[in-house]
Amino acid sequence: MSNHATAIAKPAAASAKRRPSAANLSPNQRAWLRFKKNKPAVIGAVFVLVIVLLAIIWPLFSNPRIAAYLPEALTHAQETVSDAQFQPPSAKHWMGTDIHGRDLLTRLFYGARISLLVGAVGAGVSLVIGVMWGAIAGYVGGRVDNLMMRFVDILYSLPSIIFVIVLFTVFEVKLKNRLNDFQSFLESTLKFSFDTPLSSQAPMFFLFIGLGAVSWLTMARIVRGQVLTLQTRNFVEASKALGASHARILFKHILPNVYGVIIVYLTLTVPAIILYESFLSYLGLGIQPPQASWGSLIAEGAQQINPIRIYWWLLVFPGGMLVSTLLALNVVGDGLRDAFDPRGTR
Repeated sequence: MSNHATAIAKPAAASAKRRPSAANLSPNQRAWLRFKKNKPAVIGAVFVLVIVLLAIIWPLFSNPRIAAYLPEALTHAQETVSDAQFQPPSAKHWMGTDIHGRDLLTRLFYGARISLLVGAVGAGVSLVIGVMWGAIAGYVGGRVDNLMMRFVDILYSLPSIIFVIVLFTVFEVKLKNRLNDFQSFLESTLKFSFDTPLSSQAPMFFLFIGLGAVSWLTMARIVRGQVLTLQTRNFVEASKALGASHARILFKHILPNVYGVIIVYLTLTVPAIILYESFLSYLGLGIQPPQASWGSLIAEGAQQINPIRIYWWLLVFPGGMLVSTLLALNVVGDGLRDAFDPRGTR
């Protein structure tokens, strides 16, 4: 009997040995465990991943080979114009149709591609410029720090939306002319014709430039504060005593300890930039037809509100998609903030 108990205890002991205890986990592993216990954050992350995946693969649904196995409501092409104008939600059009008879569900996921792309590019600009600017300012210190952060303060004093609107109104025509000249040069040199003029992409470029120009300021301040705190730690002093270069100390020892804060703020930056883009598109300064973003779809739905009849689906579904995605991203950001907080107990 004792031999049988010993035989059972050995696999259990071996599995316990393979399973790391909480004390042996790295800070990132403990943060990941805390994040998985946060059910709202996990649900928000799954929702965002599903939206991103559907936005990427949605154009494939209109392929005849794939459309044969899908419901008809999922197989409409974005550019398909029909006589079924202002059709309410039905089995053929799950979210109804717009003024040109186009399927709203399809346009929502095509719009998600642009809105999420603008958010991702803005977050990427915030990551690259903000982290580098804040890290250098905090590590070098002195006059360099003062000069760099005063520049940030100057940009902070400008209203971000007004700044982007001024960029649109002042430079849009010039950029369109430059893009037309560049397209003519390519067509004459490479003997290649474009299906659509490059000048139609000018609003997209301005969204990247304008929103990217104001998205990195808070990131720079946050990273600078963290670097100022970390550079006085013992492990940094030890690296200096061993003769490590400044670049190695900054990129190998200091910044890895700031990754948690950076990831958290990136998840909170994406919804802010998406909201900026939606507001600009709602004003008619962002994405222009026939392209669509969530903001432009909301603007089109608002134009159809009249005393005679309200086509509610043109406003409810784009607005609901925008609000749901922003809420999910903010919940994920809050969950990451709680997970990476070393003082957190959850």
